Amino acid sequence: MSLFGPLAGLVALLLIGQGFFWVVRAEYSLGWHWWYLFVGSGLVLVLLSIFVPSPIISGFIGIAGASLAWGSTELKAQAERVRLGWYPANTRPKRRPPLWRLFSRLAPPSL
Repeated sequence: MSLFGPLAGLVALLLIGQGFFWVVRAEYSLGWHWWYLFVGSGLVLVLLSIFVPSPIISGFIGIAGASLAWGSTELKAQAERVRLGWYPANTRPKRRPPLWRLFSRLAPPSL
């Protein structure tokens, strides 16, 4: 009997479910303009998972990276939900991310 399948499913559920909370918190604290840093971080984690020798840890790192990259597509949608009043808005000014002028010309990813 192997418990790897249920364990992997549970960890995947927790990592992907955690993505909802960090999207809400990141948009509230930072704003949606930070999307490209989340995409980059997610892709780095996915690439890093290739070089991890343990299949279990590699899978968990890959799932976390994919969840982070997917969550970056939700930041702009979360900003729209805040605008509609579904979530509380942060009234304090938000800091611009590094290299903001370079990436401001790109449209944020969406699914």
